[in-house]
Amino acid sequence: MSTTMAPNVKAVSSPGKRTVYSMCGMCAVRCPMEVKVEDGRVTWLQGNTHDKAIGASLCAKGAAGLAFEADDQRPQTPLIRSGPRGSGQWRRASWDEALDHIADKLKDTVETFGPRGIALSDRGGFFNDLARTFVKALGSPNYFNHDVTCGGNVHNAARATFGFSHAALVPDFERTKHLVLYGRNIVESLMVKEVKAFMTAMSRGMRCTYIDPRASATAAKATRFWQVRPNSDYALNLALIHEVLQKEAYDKDFVERFVSGMDVLREAVKDTTPEWQEAHTGVPAGELREFVAEIAGQRPGVVFNPGWMTARHKQSFHVSRTALILNALMGNLEVPGGFIIGKRPVFYGRKGLKPLAERVPAVAEPRVDGAGTTHPTWDPAIGALHQLFAAAETGQPYGIGAYIAYRHDPVTALPDAEALKRAMDKLNLIVSIDVRYSETGWYSDVILPESTYLERANILAQLPGPVPVFVMRDQAIAPRFDSRPAWWIFREILRRMGRMEALDFETIEEIWNYQLEGTGVTVDDMREAGIVRLADAPRLGTRDELKFFTPSGKIEIDSALMAKAGLPFLPPYQPNTAPGGDRFTLLFGRPPTLAHGQSLNNPLLREAAPEQRLWIHPERASPLGIRDGDWVEVSGGGSYVGRLRALVTKWIHAEAVFMLHGYGATVPLATRALGVGVADQRLQHGKLYEFDPAGAGNALTETTVRVQRAAMQGVPA
Repeated sequence: MSTTMAPNVKAVSSPGKRTVYSMCGMCAVRCPMEVKVEDGRVTWLQGNTHDKAIGASLCAKGAAGLAFEADDQRPQTPLIRSGPRGSGQWRRASWDEALDHIADKLKDTVETFGPRGIALSDRGGFFNDLARTFVKALGSPNYFNHDVTCGGNVHNAARATFGFSHAALVPDFERTKHLVLYGRNIVESLMVKEVKAFMTAMSRGMRCTYIDPRASATAAKATRFWQVRPNSDYALNLALIHEVLQKEAYDKDFVERFVSGMDVLREAVKDTTPEWQEAHTGVPAGELREFVAEIAGQRPGVVFNPGWMTARHKQSFHVSRTALILNALMGNLEVPGGFIIGKRPVFYGRKGLKPLAERVPAVAEPRVDGAGTTHPTWDPAIGALHQLFAAAETGQPYGIGAYIAYRHDPVTALPDAEALKRAMDKLNLIVSIDVRYSETGWYSDVILPESTYLERANILAQLPGPVPVFVMRDQAIAPRFDSRPAWWIFREILRRMGRMEALDFETIEEIWNYQLEGTGVTVDDMREAGIVRLADAPRLGTRDELKFFTPSGKIEIDSALMAKAGLPFLPPYQPNTAPGGDRFTLLFGRPPTLAHGQSLNNPLLREAAPEQRLWIHPERASPLGIRDGDWVEVSGGGSYVGRLRALVTKWIHAEAVFMLHGYGATVPLATRALGVGVADQRLQHGKLYEFDPAGAGNALTETTVRVQRAAMQGVPA
């Protein structure tokens, strides 16, 4: 089969200076940006100044976009595996050969398992209508995003309680009086708009209570820091609710009108006193009472952030859910200083983008993970990725034969990489579509190089907010190598599968025009600023307009979804046993210069990356003979042993150790990251299929590791 040349925007090759509006691709946040181009070469990157919230700002990762574009250590042509998986034996292939090979394997999968035997996962986010449409067009229900290792628990908790995602809750930082954060490390694991708003709010007097076993940079900015025991935050929230109800420090009118199940709530917290929680969390009972007295005078301008990376432990769903309940008790929805509910275009009398997925008939097959059916609290829109690999291993509830990882690296993200690879070995086809050599890509059968975010255009995206917006990522320059944009790759696979109708477009402009039908917005409007706001100014909804998409139409403490799933609304807190001796609970995070496993090979970010060190409390380090700067060995029960230097500090809870995520890469062609540091996910031995039953998020921080002073000190050979 002969394929057409990859389409490029006409302006790409035009001479002179111009500004192209795009979206950063250096992490999953995707900040709007301006790209300065001169004679077909990018000369400058900055934030999109038409978006006042971000202005010209970019973070360190965004600023390193030019270094990434200039880097040769990325896939340059399609590759087909020629040796065992993971051996690094590849052969170059043309796009025709690679796509034909994939289509043949997909057809084999359909013959053996049916269309449902094909699955895809991606990073989720603004542009996932494209990947969803592709999977749906193949006849499979099995699209997944990455949220089992990120925001799945809080997303599902919000659905079960409010009827919509937590992503629809936008804090009004300009007027918030008190912000409560559960390990949400705004200053380091950052979104540029959010951190700018946070720092501005702190400078004008907003108070911040930060809750975490480790004192991150956000803790250093906060007005109160509670260093809780690892995985004890649910106990803290139950006690907070107890005290709020006891002191009647809540909005009775809001609760009476909009909240269902207060009797369930009162029963669940009747014994969770401040003294009770102190034994579990370490937070003094008196301090908890002082906090409740403080927020009683600040509501409704009190915001409890329900979390972001909430795949932590098996009760994380309930941490997020009780945080959402605390917001309801504050009556802080659609009020100044509280949470503004993100508006869709219809709120302002406008029409939204036309979904590509509407071009494809609905898929009747059940999902392989049971999301939305046997597991009603798991949103089928995001899925539970670990259960895909469980099905690949067991063939239950049905077999999976082919898996496509699009800009997603589960071998780095999911726990226990060795167990994951064993599950992947059951698959007949693994395809990686990416802009870099990922750990998952290195273990795949085919690598398809996607053009970088500066070299490609994406479908348009619609973002809800106080004012909904349409956003664009336009192509700035021609690809340096033999790469293609994702819409073209998916279209060509569908053509080979006889399913081309879903993405039967020849250019990205054709897709954009389809999406914009009936909106009153044109492609020229989008290119003028990269952002089109659908209203001149935000408007708060009235209480009569406040809607919750639950069966009762209210905020459901007695959640209908949870009842359908047979899950307790607010189960008792399950205390964790404190590890002793040389055993610790493993915690992890990331610095502002790195995004998970994708940044360390960047020439500039590698230079700026901090040394990965193991944070350990002096009271626990001393009996083990560990001093600050010593080399230590960390093991998690499997064969993998990590070696890194110790950071002995009181700013980590004594029961835990902490390390940065995204280190320990093994791909030989990514030479700057190769062998640097320790892969925390490889220490999470036996945790691939341990997850929160209500939210499906992996229990990433229920890993116990052994720490010893290394016999040999000094830099490893």
